[in-house]
Amino acid sequence: MMKKKLRKKILVTGANGQLGRCLYDVSLRHVEYEFHFKTSSDLDITDKRKLDNLFVNEKYDYCINCAAYTAVDKAESDKENAYLVNAEAVKYIADVCEVNNTILIHISTDFVFDGEVKTLYEEQEKPNPINEYGSSKLKGEEYIQEISKNYFIIRTSWVYSEYGHNFVKTMLRLAKERDQISVVSDQMGSPTYAGDLAEVIIKIVNTESQDYGLYHYSNEGVASWYDFAKAIFDESNIDIKVKPIKSDAYPTPAKRPVFSIMDKSKIKLTLNIEIPYWRDSLKKVFTFI
Repeated sequence: MMKKKLRKKILVTGANGQLGRCLYDVSLRHVEYEFHFKTSSDLDITDKRKLDNLFVNEKYDYCINCAAYTAVDKAESDKENAYLVNAEAVKYIADVCEVNNTILIHISTDFVFDGEVKTLYEEQEKPNPINEYGSSKLKGEEYIQEISKNYFIIRTSWVYSEYGHNFVKTMLRLAKERDQISVVSDQMGSPTYAGDLAEVIIKIVNTESQDYGLYHYSNEGVASWYDFAKAIFDESNIDIKVKPIKSDAYPTPAKRPVFSIMDKSKIKLTLNIEIPYWRDSLKKVFTFI
C-alpha cells in the first residue's frame, strides 16, 4: 500500500502583523499546506527553549518569520528590545531551523542601507544602517547567514495593507481631522503592498525553490512620501491639501535613508516573479478598506 504524502507544515510567526495577516488570507487558497499561525502571545520567539520544544514536536518544513520590532523611532531609545526581537530571537530561529532541517524565510528591510547611493541598491551592496532599527535588522540577517544553509532573506520597503497601522491608514485618519497635511517629499522609496509580498512567499513554497540567499522585493516604481500621500487621497477621492516639506522640517528620533530604492532583478529572474506597479497595488487595497 502506497504511503500517503504528508502535507507541508508551515510556521508563520508575527501572525498579527500586516504580512502575517495577508499570509493568512493567501493560506485560505492553499489547503494543500498545513499552516500554523503564531502571534507573539502564542509564541515568544525570544525564548529559545520554547522554540526548541515547538520545532521538535511539530517538524516544520518552512518557518516564515514575519515577527519583528518595527517601531523605528522607539528603537532609538528602546535599543535592547529592538535587538532582542530583530537580532537575538532571529539567531534562535535560525538555530532551531538549521537543527530541524526547516527552510527559513525571513523578512528584512531597506533600512539596512544609508540612502547615500543614488543608484538602485543591489543585494551585494554593503549595508550601512543609520538608525537602531536598521542596525538590529542587519544583525538578524548576519546571524542567519552565519548559521543557516537553507534560507531566504527578503528585504522589503514601505509596507502597507488593509491591516494594522501603516502610512495609508495614518493618512486616511489625518484626512478626517484636518483640511491640510504636510508630508515629507525628499525621502524616496517604493511602497509595498503586504498582500503582494505574501503571494511571493507562497510562490517560494509552491515551487520548492532551492535558490537560497538574499533577495530584494518591493512593488515597482518610485515615490516620495508626499507622492504616496497624494496617491492615497486620489484613490480614496478625498479632497485635502497636501503640502510637500523637507525632512528637516519634520525631525524624528530615527534618521531615515533619503533614497532606499532596491534593485529587484534577482528575485524576478531567479524566482520568475512578476512585480506589480505600486499604484496598481494601492488601488487593490482600496477595495478592502
